[in-house]
Amino acid sequence: MINNNPIGLFDSGIGGTSIWSAIHELLPNEDTIYLADSKNAPYGQKSKEEIIELSIKNTEFLLDQDCKIIVVACNTATTNAIKELRAKYDIPFIGIEPAIKPAAIHSQKHVIGILATQGTLNSELFHQTAEKFQDTKIIEQIGHGLVPLIENGALYSPEMDKLLHAYLEPMIAANIDYLVLGCSHYPYLIPQIKKILPKDIKIIDSGEAVARQTKNVLQEKVGLHSENHLAKTVFYTNSNPKVLSEILENKYPVTVKDF
Repeated sequence: MINNNPIGLFDSGIGGTSIWSAIHELLPNEDTIYLADSKNAPYGQKSKEEIIELSIKNTEFLLDQDCKIIVVACNTATTNAIKELRAKYDIPFIGIEPAIKPAAIHSQKHVIGILATQGTLNSELFHQTAEKFQDTKIIEQIGHGLVPLIENGALYSPEMDKLLHAYLEPMIAANIDYLVLGCSHYPYLIPQIKKILPKDIKIIDSGEAVARQTKNVLQEKVGLHSENHLAKTVFYTNSNPKVLSEILENKYPVTVKDF
């Protein structure tokens, strides 16, 4: 089945580009449209109603671009709004939620850590998933301040280093053997996180799993782009494009658009 329409992705900012990268690597023939709602970042501090409203706005924008599938490349938007999006629109949605399951299954110590936004950790979907692993102790940590620093281009700042030490050291003391990154922004922090964590603690994010699920749904329900196609990608932001351009290593043009 051939479907040459683009894949749409949205996030509260630049973090979902970590998901986009995994999808682009697995599906190099697919056109993609990425929407960075950086003007409203972070979503993690907003109410469920606000997150649903913003997610609907982002979805409408991508539907206007004839997207064939929408990837909610934001943990907070997935855990708070994907149920409403699926009920409202007749198009497949791929969500991203913290990879608790693989961490809990593979943990030898039955103690795992999760670093996520307040919106994700407080969500019903997160608690439903966590409750399935009663024999695993889950150390939850809200990543207050991390997303704004990433959005402001302060990945390697002293403020970032200070926050990461404050958030990760109690998890190390609790003897975790897996750290789950529960926000699509956080994979960009892996180099700094690795400097803090002991080498035997494994880090898990959701990028590859989301890419595989996107491919499966396209193959089974929607259709893949024709082969031998040089994929086109459009990046939109409603804020300063500089940080988004830098995270993409200035390889792609970024269009500023108020949406």
